Amino acid sequence: MYLEIVSPEATLFSGEVTSVTVPGINGEFQMLQNHAPIVSLLQGGDIKVQGDITIEEDFQNKFTKGANGETVLAISSGTIEMKDNKVIVLAD
Repeated sequence: MYLEIVSPEATLFSGEVTSVTVPGINGEFQMLQNHAPIVSLLQGGDIKVQGDITIEEDFQNKFTKGANGETVLAISSGTIEMKDNKVIVLAD
């Protein structure tokens, strides 16, 4: 599936991923290929991305590696939309 993470400053990441886990306002949830369409608000927490991804050099300082090998981005809030195997995260 295709993931795009956008902040007020720039597009932090865009590319193919295996899964995305986000901090929803009702709890953490994960999306995989062919997930049902969804729109949700996000609370402060970590976006966890699985897959063989490459972060642009300008934004590598915003991401860390998680315990399970995932790439992690800490956010304070945001929104997420998934439709037709494309995930768009608007993150603060």
